[in-house]
Amino acid sequence: MDAYEQDAFKKGCRHIAGVDEAGRGPLAGPVVAAAVIFSTPPLHLGIRDSKTLSPLQRNALLPDIYREALAVAIGVVWMDEIEATNILAASLKAMTHAVKKLNPSPDFILIDGQFPLDISIPQLPVIKGDSKSVSIAAASIVAKTVRDSIMDAYHVIFPSYDFIKNKGYGTAKHLEAIKSFGPCPIHRKTFKGVKEYISDIRKD
Repeated sequence: MDAYEQDAFKKGCRHIAGVDEAGRGPLAGPVVAAAVIFSTPPLHLGIRDSKTLSPLQRNALLPDIYREALAVAIGVVWMDEIEATNILAASLKAMTHAVKKLNPSPDFILIDGQFPLDISIPQLPVIKGDSKSVSIAAASIVAKTVRDSIMDAYHVIFPSYDFIKNKGYGTAKHLEAIKSFGPCPIHRKTFKGVKEYISDIRKD
């Protein structure tokens, strides 16, 4: 899980950031990215792809990541900007925001996925990087826990959609709620499953 980090260290890099996002697939809510720099990859923590961890496991690892990390930063792109561009552009922008907030700044970036960031820092996109790089995996955990917390808060405002359970993803219950109540203000209006009911937008 640290082969990419070790390769960058051997090339003289010292501040290697792993970057990942959460929230490309949901029908509601923002896309959230995280960037994490470790001075030494903490393999002993058992950090791995957030999708393979339960919410309890992610929440348990979060303090360990912050304790071991040299720097952690978050980037968020909200619904209106997702609608104004597209979800891929929004995801890359959220990751770029996160990287720019890091202190110290990274001298190399490992990015989950196949697309580079629009930033003048040496970088390497890694397909399925959250299962290959401890830094990217840590970023995936941070991004996922932050986004889940945002959706939990939205559940209080819009309880009919059960965001506390579905986190905005298109579950059967969520889709039925959209059909019954119409989309709410945090739904992504251009997404299939939402756009069909766009004339019915209302507050809970």
